[in-house]
Formats: sequence, C-alpha cells, structure tokens
Amino acid sequence: MLTAANLIQDRLGASGRRWKAAMLHLTYRDEDEFDPCQISGLMKRIREWARRRGLPVLPYVWVLERGEKNGWLHYHILIWLPQGITLPKPDKQGWWPWGHTRIEWARKSAVGYLAKYLSKGSTKDGDTQTAFPKGARIHGMGGLIPDERSKCAWWRAPAWVKDAWPDWKDEPRPAPGGGWVSRVLGDWLPSPWRLIGFDLGRPVVKWVADSP
Repeated sequence: MLTAANLIQDRLGASGRRWKAAMLHLTYRDEDEFDPCQISGLMKRIREWARRRGLPVLPYVWVLERGEKNGWLHYHILIWLPQGITLPKPDKQGWWPWGHTRIEWARKSAVGYLAKYLSKGSTKDGDTQTAFPKGARIHGMGGLIPDERSKCAWWRAPAWVKDAWPDWKDEPRPAPGGGWVSRVLGDWLPSPWRLIGFDLGRPVVKWVADSP
C-alpha cells in the first residue's frame, strides 16, 4: 500500500499539475450490513462523478481497519484530486447508505497520513486484529498506470521470487497450478516450499530448495 502511495505521489508531483490528497473516512452504522463489494461500488460512483466533470483518472489507495477504542469497522481512502476540486460526501450523495462519512485534506505528507492508519494493526491490548467479516479485503488501490501496477506486484511477491527476478520489469506473477512465471521472459520458477503434513489441522510446509 505504501509502495503504491509513494509511486502515485511521485508521478503526480512530476505531472506539472497541482494535486491534493484527501482522506475519506467511511464508517458502518451496523456491521451486519457489511458486504465486500461496497467499497468497489463506491469507487465506481466516484469514478463516474469524476468522468462527468472531465477530470483525469483519480488514483487512490484504501485500508480497512477496526477502531482501537470501540472496535467499529471502517475504511480510510486516500484519494488524489486536482487542485481546486473537492469530493462530495458519499453519504450525502447516497453513495454510502450504510453509515457516516468524513473528508479531510492530508495537509502534510499524504503517504505519512496513510502510514498512520496502516500502523494500527493491533488492538489496544496488543492482540492482532483478525476479526474481519467474511470476504473482507484489508486494503486495495486503483487508478495506477501499468508500470506502477507492475512495481507494486513485484514488491508484494515473496522474497525468493524477487531474488530470482530482481528487476520488476520481468513482471513475475503467480503461475496457474503453482510456482511463479515471468510475463516477460516466460521462465517458470517452482515454489521452494512443500506441504509435508498437518499439525492440529494446520498445514505444515518445509523449505526444500536446498535439499539434495
């Protein structure tokens, strides 16, 4: 997520046009109303709103989290807008009927603003936050150009994949049936991990790349 935000920030900073980053906060009135398609539906509405006004593609990144104090489920969306453009509140537009929305400008570092929310990966007592609704994605992004998408995919790849293809331009991707393949070179790389059994119902894997 931070990689995508940094790439977006660098591209827009060199575009010759002034942009501002806004942080959109979305809360749920009732968590039972959650559906994983709601965030993509909202972003579709925002893209349509921008297109009707002749705006360029608006890049964005988002993260889903629970409140540290009350445990409420909510989204934070960092979205870049051309200077002078203000995004309407989604709840007032009927785009987010499941709760309240709030918008504020990221007045300093937009990436640092996002990092603040990404760092909230645990509850107040230190327990990892794992209780998300079924099908929920923890983060997402959109409006990236092809090179940015390839760079983000490379950074998300396992370390052994990046060791094999240290250049993001080789475009490594998971291969159907297992392993990874370079979309540019066509080379296939088998996974060095093998399933060796189960322990209390949990899969046990072993690194076998260096085995005789």
